[in-house]
Amino acid sequence: MSSVLQSKKKVMQKAKAICEAMLSDLEKAQRPVLTAVKCSLDNSIYNAKVGYFTPGDKMVRSELNVSSVQKLSRTIFVLDILLNNLEIDAVNTKREIYYMTKGLTINGEHKSLDFEEQSECDSIIDYIMDLLEIYREEFNCFAGDRGGQTYSQQLVVTEFLNDGEKAVVDLSTLGTMPYQPKNKPQALKLKVKKKVDFCLVVESEGTANTLVTMGFTKRHNCILMGAMGVPTNGVRGWCKLIQDQLKVPIYFYGDLDAYTLQNIYRTLKAGSAASLIRNKDFSAPEVRFLGLLPEDIKKYNLPYRVVKENNPKEARALKKAKDALKNDPFFQDKKNKKLTQILHFLIKNKIRCEQQALMSVDPKDPLKPEKIIIEKIKSGSWV
Repeated sequence: MSSVLQSKKKVMQKAKAICEAMLSDLEKAQRPVLTAVKCSLDNSIYNAKVGYFTPGDKMVRSELNVSSVQKLSRTIFVLDILLNNLEIDAVNTKREIYYMTKGLTINGEHKSLDFEEQSECDSIIDYIMDLLEIYREEFNCFAGDRGGQTYSQQLVVTEFLNDGEKAVVDLSTLGTMPYQPKNKPQALKLKVKKKVDFCLVVESEGTANTLVTMGFTKRHNCILMGAMGVPTNGVRGWCKLIQDQLKVPIYFYGDLDAYTLQNIYRTLKAGSAASLIRNKDFSAPEVRFLGLLPEDIKKYNLPYRVVKENNPKEARALKKAKDALKNDPFFQDKKNKKLTQILHFLIKNKIRCEQQALMSVDPKDPLKPEKIIIEKIKSGSWV
């Protein structure tokens, strides 16, 4: 049996067991109870040896009563849609699932289950995944989670399609056009034509594109990826795949600010509290923080700006950073002491230095940012 069929069978068996247990309770005039993993920071465990967040023993218990009847009814309603899609091999985004619920409630039969906003439907989908402890992708349900835009002269990707066919992409034939893997990186097999020295994950797609256009991947045997800001599941899974299949050093290059360190880099490296059941396959624990680092500001005389606490967005980022130092097990772990020191530095000095600041070092030399990045990699100037 193929891995796709095995996954499909596993999902349907788990869903059937949940539904049969609820039906059995109702037939006995008992209140059905659904128990799901609590996906939150207070139930997150970080062990540096594992490298990503794993769930603790806290559970969310939903018993059928007046206050929970809508949630449980909506759960079965959406689960039925997902199971039907899986049965007929249909693929949908979260947005499409939301409108499918609209189509089924418009005639009034299920009017009480109608969702006013997509976020309400999304939360039920997420709850179902926590309940069954499976990935949304296993239900053929996606959130537009494309992998990062990737460039390389050495990487060849083989995709195993659902119909049994294979598609092979040689990234060196794409010119300056990026390769962007779809949502299921587990369906991809990687090989290299020549030894790859490192993978560079760049926070900004624009900066990644600039490096490629200026010939970065032609001068260095590497993989270069634009991460699109806060990494999606697709980006995280893609980095995990590169880490595990190619065994090459991975470096993250982005802004020096509290938001980047906590929300972007930490999510790429260790996953998130909201994805506790998914972090095993959607995090890259070995990725290193290349910077920008605090010492880079002085070394390269980089321009920076002071974070304005009267700016709501920046004030929230500082508050979240302070909360992370107190409550986030990732930043509390001794192995991440240097990252924690950077976060302390940013909170104390209230500064922000953008990755594009390297362009100021020698504006007449368009390759200067590349030279600095390579210099930092070779000298071990990373955390």
